[in-house]
Amino acid sequence: MKDNLRYLRLLASQFPTISSVTSEIINLEAILRLPKPTEHFMADLHGANAAFQHVLRNASGNIKRKVKERFQNELKEEEIKELCTLIYYPEEKLEIIKQKEDNLDEFYELTLNRLIPLCRDMSSKYTRSKVRKSLPEDFAYIIEELLHESSDSHNKQHYYNGIVKTIIETRCADQFITAMCYLIQRLAFDQLHILGDIFDRGPGAHLILDNLSNYRHIDIQWGNHDMLWMGAAAGNLACIATVLRLSLRYANTRTLEDGYGISLMSLATFAMETYADDPCEAFIPRTESIGRKLSEKDLRLLSQMHKAISVIGFKLEGQLYKAHPEWGMQNRNLLEKINFQNNTVEVDGISYQLTDTFLPTVNPDNPCQLSDGEAMMMRRLRHSFEMSDRLRKHISYLLRKGAMYGIYNSNLLFHASVPLNEDGTLKQVVVDGEKVAGKTLMQRVEQMVRLAFDHQATKQERKKGADYIWYLWCGPDSPLFDKSKMATFERYFIAEKQPHEEIKGNYYKLRNDETVCDRILDNFGVVGEHKHIINGHVPVHVSQGENPIKANGKLMVIDGGFAAPFHETTGIAGYTLVYHSRGFELVQHEPFSSTADAIERGIDIRSTTQIVEMTGHRKMVADTDKGAELRLQIQDLKQLLDAYRKGIIKGK
Repeated sequence: MKDNLRYLRLLASQFPTISSVTSEIINLEAILRLPKPTEHFMADLHGANAAFQHVLRNASGNIKRKVKERFQNELKEEEIKELCTLIYYPEEKLEIIKQKEDNLDEFYELTLNRLIPLCRDMSSKYTRSKVRKSLPEDFAYIIEELLHESSDSHNKQHYYNGIVKTIIETRCADQFITAMCYLIQRLAFDQLHILGDIFDRGPGAHLILDNLSNYRHIDIQWGNHDMLWMGAAAGNLACIATVLRLSLRYANTRTLEDGYGISLMSLATFAMETYADDPCEAFIPRTESIGRKLSEKDLRLLSQMHKAISVIGFKLEGQLYKAHPEWGMQNRNLLEKINFQNNTVEVDGISYQLTDTFLPTVNPDNPCQLSDGEAMMMRRLRHSFEMSDRLRKHISYLLRKGAMYGIYNSNLLFHASVPLNEDGTLKQVVVDGEKVAGKTLMQRVEQMVRLAFDHQATKQERKKGADYIWYLWCGPDSPLFDKSKMATFERYFIAEKQPHEEIKGNYYKLRNDETVCDRILDNFGVVGEHKHIINGHVPVHVSQGENPIKANGKLMVIDGGFAAPFHETTGIAGYTLVYHSRGFELVQHEPFSSTADAIERGIDIRSTTQIVEMTGHRKMVADTDKGAELRLQIQDLKQLLDAYRKGIIKGK
């Protein structure tokens, strides 16, 4: 106690009396005996905002399950569907109902008497204090009264009915129902884990990040596509060019222009002038993600812009490889390996014929040098990225909530890989002149990323961090990539398939080995009877029979392909891994038609659930990381209580 006296006096300012200390000890001890809150794990959202939003709104099917449990003997299937749709999209559904319903007061009373007990069920796993923090400010008191009073009690029957009646009479039923619906959504799960790749392919990454910022309990593990946008926001020109290239490849300019206010006018003008007579056949964009057909004129312009920024990108990455020989990536400077006399390029010691030889801005004597027009355009684009308030806000959010890895309740989370040697041991990787592996590697990588945004660092140090972000995007030993190469140039300019191959690192080859997974978990200090690695990055080929559960349950890959371009590859449309008090369930989602269909026709995402692991007993808060924190707090409070009783600290 003497050693902790200074700390105990600080604690006494928060709990100044014996009764306040004992009350808090009782409260914390009670919390330890509550069921473990539900966690949801999702990965590789890739801008698929509509589908992602729906999965959050229906809690991966959990809300419908709760509705069925509560009303299975009272409601028909169609009524259950209508109630669920109202919970998912309350404002929109109420507008439709009000146009059709003849007796609104009766509808309001019926709906409120269904939402209140359902909300009571959903809140039963939480303390009143925690539920109170989730309540909408305008109706907090009334909702709390309804949640904690039973209408079955004769003494409270009239009180309960009176509240409902007054809500309707005062014409605030719409707002109250909406507040209850959103409360049900918030209570459906407690912690949201996003395992990377929010950006690219789909058109709604900015909308996803807007929505995520409203969640109280959330963590994010950075993905390689997130890292690319972070590098662009830090001013790295190669990252900016690649962000633009990927956006144009998938005909997705909405995120750039509408989401972040980045004008592509200078690129469009440059591309139309430079590639006016070029068919740009290898650069025709894919349109699955935008869900509509483009006119020939629009496709033509996007193809020209796509080629223009791709060539610029190859120049810029070549400059980086020459500036950073320590990366060992000089062999990826393919513009300098072109033979302009016979129109061939050398890749891995083999010469291949170029399928496209129209490169008007490439100087054979200095292939990586930007033309004056390219340099001016990239300066303008960098200024646009750096000046985008919304992008700056979102990147700050990723830095605040994100990390290279996370450990939560005996689960190790990261986006892609931990680099390994062929024998499954941790691979030593050089980061800023230091050889590191495993957990230390992840920590050093994160320090390098944060350096790019550290305003206390020198301009040179920030540039070093921003350049390293490019390595994380495509470097062979990057824990966010971990492949032999990124064969972008080869796919655009070489017909043969062999040079297109990207050989995966040893992690992907060995991750089905339980011993290897245990070695990684031990290195990161993960403890517990049931411990796991959870990651995404590589889509699971469900249609080909691939199992997302690997290494005898030690590792779970939850990239099921939310974005439309992946649906054909995976055969599904995303996963949610659900970890509740009784164990793990993997929810497999079918493609989402549209928000309009969900609202107007009540079409939900069809999902199937696979039991991954049941713990054999119901986990309580005491069994979680939070439980460990609470036990330490209880221990400190008991010391303070002892100090009060012995007169070492005087209570108020």
